[in-house]
Amino acid sequence: MQLSYRIVAYTTALLATFLGFTQETKIIEIRQAGGSRQDQETFPGANILFKNSEKRVLLYHEGALIESDLAYFYSNDNNFRAVGEVVFTQGDSLKMTCNTIEYDGKTQIAIAEGAVYLKRPDMSLTTEKLNLDRIQNEAFYNTKGIIVDSASTLTSNRGRYYMNEKKYRFTSNVTINNPEYTVNSDQLDYYTERNQAYLYGNSKIKGEAYTIECERGFYDLDREKGVFKKNATLFYDNKIIKGDSLYFESEKNYAAATKNVSILDSLNNSIITGHYGEIFKEKDSAIITRRALAVNIIDQDSLFIHADTLVATGPEERRILRAYYDVRILKSDLRGRSDSLFLDESIGLTKLLNKPLTKQQEQIFTEADRNKNNPVLWFDKSQMSGNQILLLSDTQTNKLDSLKIDGNVFIIEKDTLSEKGFNQIKGGTLRGAFKEGKLDNIVIKKNTEMVYYLYNDEDLQLIGIDKTTCSALQMNFLDGEINDITFLVSPNGDVYPEEELPINERTLKGFAWRKEERPETINDLFDENDKEDQFPEILKFKYPETTPNRDKLP
Repeated sequence: MQLSYRIVAYTTALLATFLGFTQETKIIEIRQAGGSRQDQETFPGANILFKNSEKRVLLYHEGALIESDLAYFYSNDNNFRAVGEVVFTQGDSLKMTCNTIEYDGKTQIAIAEGAVYLKRPDMSLTTEKLNLDRIQNEAFYNTKGIIVDSASTLTSNRGRYYMNEKKYRFTSNVTINNPEYTVNSDQLDYYTERNQAYLYGNSKIKGEAYTIECERGFYDLDREKGVFKKNATLFYDNKIIKGDSLYFESEKNYAAATKNVSILDSLNNSIITGHYGEIFKEKDSAIITRRALAVNIIDQDSLFIHADTLVATGPEERRILRAYYDVRILKSDLRGRSDSLFLDESIGLTKLLNKPLTKQQEQIFTEADRNKNNPVLWFDKSQMSGNQILLLSDTQTNKLDSLKIDGNVFIIEKDTLSEKGFNQIKGGTLRGAFKEGKLDNIVIKKNTEMVYYLYNDEDLQLIGIDKTTCSALQMNFLDGEINDITFLVSPNGDVYPEEELPINERTLKGFAWRKEERPETINDLFDENDKEDQFPEILKFKYPETTPNRDKLP
C-alpha cells in the first residue's frame, strides 16, 4: 500500500510539474512497478523502477505500453531507459521486443537495442538496433536487418520502414529470398502489402528459368513480372536480351524490350538488334523491329541482315529466321536485297523472296519493273536476280555450297573496259556451285540469252559484242568475275562489231542495273526510316515520387 501511494503521489507531482508544457506533450505514465528507488550520484534525476516477483515495470505513453525488468525514468525530461526483456506494444498493430529501449516522450522517438524483434500483422523485423519515430510512424536501422513476410525473407545492412505506407527502403547488400527467386540490390523500396519492389543501383533477380540485371527497376514479387531500366539485361531461354527498357512476365513466359535492343542467341551464335523486341518462350520465338538487324556467322564471316521486322522461331536445334519488308544483306563477299527472307541454319538454307505484285502492277509493270521488284544478290562484281533466290550452306563446314535462282534469272556485270557496256545473261533457272566459299560456276537454262563484250587477249582491244540465244550455258568465275562461258545446247547468235550493234540492242529486255541498291557498309543497310531518334521509349513507367529529405537513410 505504501508503494502504491508513493507512485500515485509521484504521478500527481509530475502532473503539477508539467502544467507549463503545451497541450501536445503528454506525460509518460507509470502504470506499474514492483518498486522504485533513486541514486542521484549515479543516475541524477532518475526514478529507478524495478520489478518484483509479482510485477514488472509498465510505462505508458500515447497508446504505447512498455514492459521491462528495470526502467530509469527522468520525469523532468519526460523520457526513460528500459532494460531487460523489454516489450513495446502499440495497440494491435505493433509489438517489439529487445534488450533495452530509450524513449523520449517529447519527440516520441524510441531507440531499441539488442535482439530487436518488431512484429506487425504483415511482417516481422529482426535487427540489433532500431530507431522508431512514432510521430512520423517510421522505423530505421543501421545494423543488419532481416524482414520476414508471408512469402519472402529480406535482408539488408540498413533500412527504413514507413508504417503508414507499409513500405521499406533498404540499402547496402539488400537480399530477398523466396522459394521461386532471389533478389539482390544496392537499394530497394519494398511495399509489404502489395509485395512489390522498386530497385535502385546494381540489382539482380534470379528465378528458376531467368536472371535479370539492371540499375533501375520495378518488380511484382507475387506475379514475377516487372519493368527494368538502365543497363537492363535478361538472361532467358539461352538468350541474352538487352534494352533501355525491359519488361518481363514469368507466368506468361514473355519478355519485351525497347530502345537499343539486342537479343544474343548463345547456342546459335547469332545476335539480333533493333528498337523493339518481344520474346515468347513457349512458342520458341522472338520478334524484333524498328532498325532491326540480325548478325549470323557463316564461314567465320558475319552475315548482316536488316529488315523492318525480324522473327526468330523454333527450338535451338531448328532455329528459323524470317525477315519481312525491305530486306538488305551484307557479307564481305556478298550483298543482297529482297522483300522478305527465310533462313534455316539447321539445313543451311537461305531464301530471298520477292514482293507479290498487285493486280494493277501485274497489268502495268514492264519486264524491267518486274526485275526491279525481284530479290537481287551481288557476288563481287556480278549482279544476279530472279523471282526467288536460294543459298545453301554446308551444315558441317558452315560454308556456302550452292546457289539456286528460279524464274526471270538475270545476271549483269559491268564491262570494265567500255564506258557503258554491260555483260548480261538471262534465263529461266540458275544453278550455281561454290568452292571454298567463293562462287565457282553456274548453269543457266530455259530460253537463255546473252550479251557479252569480247576482247583481244594481247592488247585488250574490243573484238565485238556477242549476242547469243541458247537452251543452256555454263559460266565459270575467277576472282569474282566471269572467266569463260560455254554454250551447252546449240547456240544461235553472232558477234557484232560495236558500231554495227545499236545501243538499244546492247541490253536484253528487262535489263535493270541496280547498283544504287547495293549496300557497301553496315550503314548502307539502313535508310531514313531507320533513324534512331525517331523511336521513343515504348515502355512507359513512372517511379513513385519521394520526399528527398524524408527518404534519406541515416
